[in-house]
Amino acid sequence: MINGGHVIIYSRDAEADRAFFRDVLEYPHVDVGGGWLIFKLPPTEVAVHPTDGPETQELYLMCDDVEATVKNLTAKGVEFTQPVTDARWGRLTRFRLPGGGEVGLYEPRHERATDL
Repeated sequence: MINGGHVIIYSRDAEADRAFFRDVLEYPHVDVGGGWLIFKLPPTEVAVHPTDGPETQELYLMCDDVEATVKNLTAKGVEFTQPVTDARWGRLTRFRLPGGGEVGLYEPRHERATDL
């Protein structure tokens, strides 16, 4: 029986990105040796979207109030790479990880599978 999932973020500066998840997002974690941290995520969903282009994966973190979350993270020095925009399915922005990658952040307007 499958009982969990494991998300991998590839980074040009994994140590800085691990520190970001630990210190800025304050996610609980375990150290599996040598500073290799594995983080507990909040309740998570998986969606499968069609594409005619290359098959890729993205990480979006969800929040209840995107404006408040942006304000809180900005105060902690997080750089947002796009303004909050409205989509049919939610309010969306993106922020930069210290290693250079980007993560989406959105306030869903749809029913959440995490509520099941």
